[in-house]
Amino acid sequence: MSETVWNKLKGLPKPTLAELFDADPARLDLLATRLELGDETSPGAIRFDWSKTHLDAAHIAAFEELAEATDFAGRRAALFAGEIVNPTEGRAAEHTAQRGVGNEESVATAFENHARMAAIVEAIHRGAMGEVKHLIHVGIGGSALGPALAIDALARDGAMVEVHVVSNIDGCALEAAFARCDPATTMLAVASKTFTTIETMTNAESVLSWMRENGVEDPYGRVVALTAAPDKAVEWGVDETRILPFSESVGGRYSLWSSIGFPVAMALGWPDFAELLDGAAAMDIHFRDTDGLANLPLRAAFADQYYTRLRGCQTRAVFAYDERLALLPDYLQQLEMESNGKSVKYDGSPVDGPTAPITWGGVGTDAQHAVFQLLHQGTNLVPVDFIAAIAPGDDLNPAHHRILLSNCFAQGAALMAGKASEDPARAYAGDRPSATILLDEVSPATFGALVAFHEHRTFANAVLMGINPFDQFGVELGKEIAKQIEKGGTAFDPSTEALLQLSGIA
Repeated sequence: MSETVWNKLKGLPKPTLAELFDADPARLDLLATRLELGDETSPGAIRFDWSKTHLDAAHIAAFEELAEATDFAGRRAALFAGEIVNPTEGRAAEHTAQRGVGNEESVATAFENHARMAAIVEAIHRGAMGEVKHLIHVGIGGSALGPALAIDALARDGAMVEVHVVSNIDGCALEAAFARCDPATTMLAVASKTFTTIETMTNAESVLSWMRENGVEDPYGRVVALTAAPDKAVEWGVDETRILPFSESVGGRYSLWSSIGFPVAMALGWPDFAELLDGAAAMDIHFRDTDGLANLPLRAAFADQYYTRLRGCQTRAVFAYDERLALLPDYLQQLEMESNGKSVKYDGSPVDGPTAPITWGGVGTDAQHAVFQLLHQGTNLVPVDFIAAIAPGDDLNPAHHRILLSNCFAQGAALMAGKASEDPARAYAGDRPSATILLDEVSPATFGALVAFHEHRTFANAVLMGINPFDQFGVELGKEIAKQIEKGGTAFDPSTEALLQLSGIA
């Protein structure tokens, strides 16, 4: 059935963006939607504008057919019900339950874990562990990218505790954190689902050594463990009263909402972390209860599939016109490419087309003076997402934010319109797609909804392609070979052998 729909999609005409706007005066009403997140006591909204993409009525209808053919509604229901949606690992994917939307039993467990975390966070803030000025948070992948993004976005105006997120095994990263911390007022959070991740555990041991060497008598007494394997944390030396568990059904890149969010709560305070969860939950409810084009993550997935499968686009660019969201492209790289960078379908059969594009991006206006030359005049067609906020994050002259937003909106307009010129070097082809996500403000609620939107967009894309977005076996082989190198006794290709000899590892 889905093959038939794809054949239909491939045969449809592809009007230009200018033709689409000329043909439909109501296009903006159809493809630009403002989603209200809160209530009168906690307002917040985000505008999602997909009108500058090449989606038209015929393509939208066909993509809605594709959603039906791939059982989007059924897969979505299974996700929220806590059923197994990750068949290769036999697991559910219950990140939404962490936000209070999902299987009732899982939501109750998440509520209990959050209550435990809130109690520890608030006790630390009250001085139960003495003066705490700094928290070194060690993790990798989703255990680090999500917290780093959230803290950078939301804790710039006077964090309650200064958090240093360290993921890289390169000792330079850890030494940079040490240089900014006083061991006597520093805590350590160790974030590892299995509590065996070699990079994380090596970094954690080094933090303990640094504390010990600098006069901290009981370094383990200043450790909080964030894990789905609490027994492993106890074996390692963490007291069970400072272990914050989360469920095996919460994947690493979807784990910000669980106890992996501990450093975020430490920086922001629990009320703001709770607002973060509420904002994400508002997006969960929208995604769960809305069908077809009106479903914002599904609408974005329609456009994503249009460009990867029908127009051959191999990349998608994300530009945050807000310094607070500078880490968002990095976060989305893992979310999208680790989830959907697959070569087999949900049932193990080979995929029948391209899957995830390469996600990349940067910060406006810096990127305009670096990579936008290619976007406007290069030979690659690259769909672009622009993300901005109406309210500024600074108290400087309003001209700063006005110029920032003017540039953001101008880039989308220029990509679409282009500009003719008798000089070919100064000609802009135009008809280049973009979408704009405009937050009222960067708040915990809008930030939570923004991240949840991208989680559900990733899932919707996976369903339309028939793949499993919740495993990541592609990251394992390199790890296995690294362990073989550490152990010694394994022969590799001549190039690798030469590198090992030159570096002194062999």
